[in-house]
Amino acid sequence: MSITLYDLCGQDDRRFSPFCWRTKYALAHKGLAFETMPVSFSAIKTIGDGSFKTVPVIEDNGTWVGDSWEIAKYLDKAYPDKPALFPSPEVEALCHFVETWQFSNVLRQAFPAYVHDIYLHVKEEDRTYFKESREKQLGGTKLESLVETREEKLPGLRSALFPLRMTLGNQRWLSGDTPGYADYLILSTFLWLGSVATLPVLEKDDPLLVWLEKGRDLYDGLGRTSPCNEIAA
Repeated sequence: MSITLYDLCGQDDRRFSPFCWRTKYALAHKGLAFETMPVSFSAIKTIGDGSFKTVPVIEDNGTWVGDSWEIAKYLDKAYPDKPALFPSPEVEALCHFVETWQFSNVLRQAFPAYVHDIYLHVKEEDRTYFKESREKQLGGTKLESLVETREEKLPGLRSALFPLRMTLGNQRWLSGDTPGYADYLILSTFLWLGSVATLPVLEKDDPLLVWLEKGRDLYDGLGRTSPCNEIAA
């Protein structure tokens, strides 16, 4: 039986959760069959026994697991005969560092620049919740006001990606010769941005685009299964 992944979904079947993208790539990495169950923000409370507050959530033959990290660890434990996501504790620790770097240096700048774009793409029934919760998270800043200054902040966001460019200039993947969970962590962020961005994130000659396109092509084009806006211009 295939695994069911509950996947955050917006308008036009856009799948914009980076955490859900991580789990899709984790499942594909291990060669596990899965189907996605699209859910809106307001429908998360209907998943399983109603205790889940966020997605991704997977259901694997009666076993329910939430949170992308917990899912990845579960998959390695439940399917040890499949390619490992964390072949050693050291690899898992390094992936945690990659995530911490990403949150502190990339997402901290990307979120305010693109949160209004997410708002434009969520389902109608989710808009009030999304706007109120994100404005509270931003200390009361109105989402519309963030659009006015985001272009001038793009150079800072692009500059924050410098370590990625340097690393990927010397190796095929962040994980080395073959893609691994560290790649999926970063790739998922670009897939999130591409699914909603009304302002291209990268310049059209950014060398990161080569890696990004390779990542989207992985696993029979997994990264191309959801509508995506132009990510570079």
